[in-house]
Amino acid sequence: MPSFKTEQAGYSMTAVLQVIGHDLLIVVTGGTNPHIGAVTTVTKTTPVTTVKFPSHDGRFHKDNFISERLAKIVQPDLAGSCTITAGIHVNQITKVQLAAAGPMTMDLGRQITAWLEHNPIKAAQPEYYCKNEAPK
Repeated sequence: MPSFKTEQAGYSMTAVLQVIGHDLLIVVTGGTNPHIGAVTTVTKTTPVTTVKFPSHDGRFHKDNFISERLAKIVQPDLAGSCTITAGIHVNQITKVQLAAAGPMTMDLGRQITAWLEHNPIKAAQPEYYCKNEAPK
């Protein structure tokens, strides 16, 4: 599985890409306490959809800032669906570190789209029954 890394402002973010048929699973983690704070889904022709999970104090994680931005970057290059999990936590994060999250996500997106351009997804097309057919 290809892995992509970016570093700025004293922390790093990693995206691990798994190709599943025509679909992609991208797991983005980083900081001092990696986790899953948000799950975002998208296809080439559907809007970005996100589920955010509650954090330790009942507020919702803000990792959708990363997953949704990344989804929009990879969307034009998708052959199937894409699911992105994101969870980056930096203890006592600073304003400079918060500001770095956007450019770091853009960097991961550029790395992933470059990989997809050089590694086209090759998977067999599924077969379906016609309207008047059913399993035998």
